[in-house]
Amino acid sequence: MIKRMIIMLIVIGLILGGIFGFQAFKNRMIAAYLANLKAPPQTVSTMTAATSPWQTTLLSVGSFNAVEGSNLSAQVQGIVQKIGFEDGQDVKKGDLIVQLLADQQVATLQQYQASAANAQIAYERDSRLIKANTIAQSQVDSDLAAWKAAQAQVASQQALIDQYSIRAPFDGHLGIRLVSLGQYLAAGTAVVTLQSLDPIQFDFSLPQQALSQLKVGQAVTATVDAYGSQTFSGKITAISPLVDTESRNITIRATFENPDRKLLPGMFGNVSVVVGEPKDYIALPQTAVTINPYGNVVYVVTDKGGGSDGKPQLVASQKFVTTGEARGDQIAVTKGLNVGEVVVTSGQLKLNNGSPVIINNDAQPSNDPNANPANPN
Repeated sequence: MIKRMIIMLIVIGLILGGIFGFQAFKNRMIAAYLANLKAPPQTVSTMTAATSPWQTTLLSVGSFNAVEGSNLSAQVQGIVQKIGFEDGQDVKKGDLIVQLLADQQVATLQQYQASAANAQIAYERDSRLIKANTIAQSQVDSDLAAWKAAQAQVASQQALIDQYSIRAPFDGHLGIRLVSLGQYLAAGTAVVTLQSLDPIQFDFSLPQQALSQLKVGQAVTATVDAYGSQTFSGKITAISPLVDTESRNITIRATFENPDRKLLPGMFGNVSVVVGEPKDYIALPQTAVTINPYGNVVYVVTDKGGGSDGKPQLVASQKFVTTGEARGDQIAVTKGLNVGEVVVTSGQLKLNNGSPVIINNDAQPSNDPNANPANPN
């Protein structure tokens, strides 16, 4: 009985040993296969690194505003008697915009004018009589004072009547009228907006660190959403002498010629200020640069020699680079990359150092130095 048990245990041990041995052998074979298995090549797009002139620019945003602009309003209350303009009309300084009813004030003026004329006659008459010593000098002095007082009344009343006429304070372009004939206007009620459109100003801010790079007369360019990638050229005309204590920014004003009146007060715009002299840098699409905890990385493609089939063996190698400023879709590489090296521009997210690659440049990422995110067209 014991002998049979021993034989059974030996048989079971042999069976289990065979099973575990086969499993260990299989694992070793799989590990050896995986160790010799090459990763499939990744498809990437590339470009050859080359230098291009790089003009340093300062970028900001801001708003356009008129050199002269105001909402024309009544200084006094009254009834609208006449409207002297059409919507969207160009006017000259002094043109009548709105006339308020002023009949009572005109009648009062005529009364004062009559009194002034009477005072003048009295003064001139007494001035002749004093030569004959028939009246005292004090009477002549009194007549002169009365005449001047009457003239002052006339001037004061005329100034009041002028307030019933709303006139253009400067040359400009009118907006849409806000009043109607016969309407009662309270003092201060706006009747229409008047804006001077050519030239037009643009106010924007830059960090105080940029102050040493700015000067009056410096060229600037601006774009607005309404006109896509069209650029407008202007010049810096003023730099604020005060730095904002919260943002540490300084306000700059540029002036743009605007003969076509495409630029309007209140428009939001993107502005770039050209600074310094152009320099030659390697310019890459921003998609070519990968950011990791150790710095900025690009992948460079090299040929490790022909394979058994005679075809090139392309591999991607990491290179740490130093980048500069960006412009549009591009970024400047200032250090770490050589002219002529083939750089991966897309598809690098699946790459490791030494990964095999296949180049397919049928589709390339955007590489426009003048691209505007707000105006993709």
